[in-house]
Amino acid sequence: MSRLQQGISKLNSLNNSGGSGISRLTSPSSAGGNGGKNYDELKRQIHSKLVERLDFTRVKDLSSDAMRRDIRRVIEHLCDTENPLLNRIEREKLIEEILDETLGFGPLEILLKDPTISDILVNGPSKVYVERRGKLEKTDVKFRDNDHLLQIIDRIVSKVGRRVDETSPMVDARLPDGSRVNAVIPPIALDGASLSIRRFGANPLKLEDLLNYKAFTPEMAMLMEACIKARLNILISGGTGCGKTTLLNTLSSFIPGDERVVTIEDAAELQLQQDHVVRLETRPPNIEGKGAVTTRDCVRNALRMRPERIIIGEVRGSEALDMLQAMNTGHGGSLATLHANTPREGLTRLETMIMMGGFELPVKAMRQQISSAIDLIIQANRLQGGPRKITSITEVMNMEQDVIIMQEVFRFRQLGIDQNSRAFGQFESTGVRPTFINRLEAKGVKLPSNMFAERVLMRD
Repeated sequence: MSRLQQGISKLNSLNNSGGSGISRLTSPSSAGGNGGKNYDELKRQIHSKLVERLDFTRVKDLSSDAMRRDIRRVIEHLCDTENPLLNRIEREKLIEEILDETLGFGPLEILLKDPTISDILVNGPSKVYVERRGKLEKTDVKFRDNDHLLQIIDRIVSKVGRRVDETSPMVDARLPDGSRVNAVIPPIALDGASLSIRRFGANPLKLEDLLNYKAFTPEMAMLMEACIKARLNILISGGTGCGKTTLLNTLSSFIPGDERVVTIEDAAELQLQQDHVVRLETRPPNIEGKGAVTTRDCVRNALRMRPERIIIGEVRGSEALDMLQAMNTGHGGSLATLHANTPREGLTRLETMIMMGGFELPVKAMRQQISSAIDLIIQANRLQGGPRKITSITEVMNMEQDVIIMQEVFRFRQLGIDQNSRAFGQFESTGVRPTFINRLEAKGVKLPSNMFAERVLMRD
């Protein structure tokens, strides 16, 4: 007999003998002004009985739908036996909450099931905010106390081999669907543990979805696809929450399926559709401060793995120089993202990150590395009111004296703010024909001759 069957049998025998002691609790409907308290107490005690009788340390065995159904039957039996006064709505709510506490992420489950939510922000146990369609709003979701919130955070980070405690109070992790998680706990977080979840749906947005959202125009999509297929090196620049990772996922769909791709990330969130993908993830130091694996370590190792393309989730430190050298030594078609507000600022940040690594290179030498490695910068921005747009596609050309020459091919020009405080504007072609068109044609990629004529492409 399995562990689960033994637990169910034992629970049934206990319930039939009336020995559990939970029946003294009242339901919300019969408890007057103290109903909420008694409901929470009932939920905690049923959950405690469930944990006591069943082996929930075997997390991997509890993920299947069949196991969830079996445990649901145990909870239903407990509810019916111990508190028959619960009405149908209360009973179903209690069962779902206990299941979420046992197998899921507790109060967060109801938010994670909502596809309209893009961000979940927890500021302590009693303040939970979400972002819908670019706007923040407070929810009624609450945790029992800070310990309850810490339990949920620990459950999230332990699933991906990370840890969070007083010696390491900050952690990056991910959910099973790829959503990015950041947690900060006391003593760093003064008002209770803080949790931030950036949602990435199980089905990543496709090119058609972004076109429908007017994130860019068909002409811009054609150019980006051509550059990917022709193995140009592309840098995606933008601020927090502007859609860099979503755009990187979309662009990666243009990579031919027969190429070997190596991805490097702090917390794995890219969802590439190709078969031949090797995913590398950095690792923080252990409790003794040893064993850390940095992005730079992963980049250097990736060069020994015969990659045809290297994709870096985010460049933020000394790995910038290794990335540029890889792009300059036969790993064309590489992609990376970084935080910057403009394409020019993105190149300046690359210089700063190279210097952060302790490399004492002359400014001119750094800029020569950058200008010869990067072919295209795609600038993504989040505008007022929430819309996310590609605001610039800029070619990186060459060096003149000590300055990197760039030219903008497409841009978004904001025209104003509408009555809903939402920015609007138009996509424009600047009339500049990129100098890498010959490289595209040499790779067999042809674009319409009038594609770069100066005009308004689309009004938002």
